[in-house]
Amino acid sequence: MTTTVEYIRYRIASQDQQAFEEAYARAAEALAASPECVDYELARCEEEKERYILRIRWTSIDAHLNGFRKGEHFPAFFSAIRPYVAAIEEMQHYLVTAVAGPGKAAGQS
Repeated sequence: MTTTVEYIRYRIASQDQQAFEEAYARAAEALAASPECVDYELARCEEEKERYILRIRWTSIDAHLNGFRKGEHFPAFFSAIRPYVAAIEEMQHYLVTAVAGPGKAAGQS
């Protein structure tokens, strides 16, 4: 399956971070229910604590833009994250290349 990866970079002030993460926990319910979404992950930068990146893998860019965004799950998703839209620094779609693989630490428990 070809997938499109959407990256959304945020800058969130320290006093807003707990509410931001709680909002994305609510928004994640809509992502999980969406047939267009493969998976998602919200990560916070260790060096610059106010930076976050949301990674969402979609089945395709068309599925994201014309399926999810026009579908039944988008209103709940957007309602949860609406207060943080102004904090977006980047929102782009990327195609995964063939350069991928496990590192030595993969599989170690």
